[in-house]
Amino acid sequence: QVKLTESGGGSVQAGGSLRLSCKAPGYAFSMYTMAWFRQVSGKEREGVAGLDKDGSKKYADFAKGRFTISKDSADTTLHLHMSNLKPEDTAMYYCAAVPVDADLVVPRGVSESFGSWGQGTQVTVSS
Repeated sequence: QVKLTESGGGSVQAGGSLRLSCKAPGYAFSMYTMAWFRQVSGKEREGVAGLDKDGSKKYADFAKGRFTISKDSADTTLHLHMSNLKPEDTAMYYCAAVPVDADLVVPRGVSESFGSWGQGTQVTVSS
């Protein structure tokens, strides 16, 4: 399994921006479908954005136009740039490497027993 570590979460006011990062030292992200998920306590984990091995991107409807998934040129850091944040974006955000196309997990979500996951980073948006 790939060991993933997220960072960049925090507390912002509505309308603000955050950039989440996900690192996996020693692994090349181009070998996997990488995706960001989020989960609110008591609710199902949902797919936010995915990046296929061929570079194709998939976004949940709520993320389109506000969130951007990307990876760095070294292929070892995945980012999720979030802008115009809303209180309903408050959640724990997870990075994952999954062995299926992003279409299958964004926005549907996937069990945490499937693929490799980070520990999550909290995003809190206040109104």
